[in-house]
Amino acid sequence: MGTQRNGFKKENYIISVDVGTTSIRCHVYDKEAQIRGSCVTKVNLLYPEPGMVELDPEELWMGFVKVVKGAVQDSGFQMCQMEALGISTQRGTFTTWDRKTGVPFHNFISWQDLRAADLVRSWNNSCTMKALHGVAKALHFLSRNKRFLAASLIVFSTQHVTLRLAWALQNWKRVRFGSASQGNCCFGTIDTWLLYKLTKGRWFTFLCMCWSELCCFLLSLPLSILPKARDPSPPPPPQMADQQAAMFGECCFDVGDVKITMGTGTFMNINTGSQPHTSVSGLYPVVGWKIGPEVVYLAEGNAADTGTAIKWAQKLELFSDVRETDTMASSVADSDGVCFVPSFSGLQAPLNDPKACASFMGLKPSTTKSHLVRAILESIAFRNKQLYETMLRETHIPITKIRADGGVGTNDFVMQLTADLFGRKVSRPTRHEMSCLGAAFVAGLGVGMRTPTQTQI
Repeated sequence: MGTQRNGFKKENYIISVDVGTTSIRCHVYDKEAQIRGSCVTKVNLLYPEPGMVELDPEELWMGFVKVVKGAVQDSGFQMCQMEALGISTQRGTFTTWDRKTGVPFHNFISWQDLRAADLVRSWNNSCTMKALHGVAKALHFLSRNKRFLAASLIVFSTQHVTLRLAWALQNWKRVRFGSASQGNCCFGTIDTWLLYKLTKGRWFTFLCMCWSELCCFLLSLPLSILPKARDPSPPPPPQMADQQAAMFGECCFDVGDVKITMGTGTFMNINTGSQPHTSVSGLYPVVGWKIGPEVVYLAEGNAADTGTAIKWAQKLELFSDVRETDTMASSVADSDGVCFVPSFSGLQAPLNDPKACASFMGLKPSTTKSHLVRAILESIAFRNKQLYETMLRETHIPITKIRADGGVGTNDFVMQLTADLFGRKVSRPTRHEMSCLGAAFVAGLGVGMRTPTQTQI
């Protein structure tokens, strides 16, 4: 891969950016998927009120620009040698902005935000949901089709963008009665916002928002079906949600491949092939990727508080360096009966309780910092076990391989306990930033690079 310039062949490279919950990182990759330059900056999370988690849109954009420039500078190459840009972003974090000026109406509302908890509970207890469940149960009784059974158990959660957006429409009059009612309000998650900024509004997902006194309906146009006549410029850069990108970066291309990303939260995905999975326990089907005519689906379960719990313990000064946790946990034979529930943002599948509170249990005078740290790390592995058993029970797909990544995946204690609980091997690649690598792979495929293989990671 290269270009002819003044008689010399200049190598071209791929820029890949991963916008996570706690950091934005950028790598410059060569055609062998080796990192040639890097830059990282922190994401500043805002907590305006208990249960609320926000990000500043302009600060996020400036951080994005900063890491791209920094990575290219670190590589020693020129920007003109960057042939493609791949972007991986956290999901479920959104904002709204003025269609004409591009000015956001409010901060990003994070996927961890709980402000819509009361609205979620209201909807889940509503007559509409009860009627839906009743009809679905009747259809399942008559047909024995599992999809109707899943529909009879479906509930909203605070991680769903829809009800957090409904909360914003109900509580911020400037959004509801101003721009939205005039058709001048854009809605988007982080990938859409970055695309809007990168192309100065030429490519973006526009949602028509309408509402009544009873509910809020959202209609979206995915990027893949935007009319080409809208803008004759080149197509936008490849963008992937973080977990799909990590799955691709781990080369989990076969049915039954499992990926576990342990970062701010834990996200476990299994490749279900060409068919989306119907869940009755809180797993959710997502589109993994589409290459040519082939669409690959994943089933996903998550635990929202993994790295969050470790960072919380660090703030309490249970340890000074995260790397100490492995040694501390191994320094005691067990947790001395102490258990930790990692649920600052509720408990997800298979428990699905948005109101569950984080807590220590079993504390006694003999409890030490090491016991507390061990209990926290054990809770991460136990949640992994819950998700794994749920996948085995629901999908009935033979597991072919299990690969783990993410910052918490570097912790030997968590990894070993997870493998012991699973009763099988869990592979840990030498690289841990798989979302960034997956986005780079997809960007590279778009410009003619070869298909990635496991040997590359």
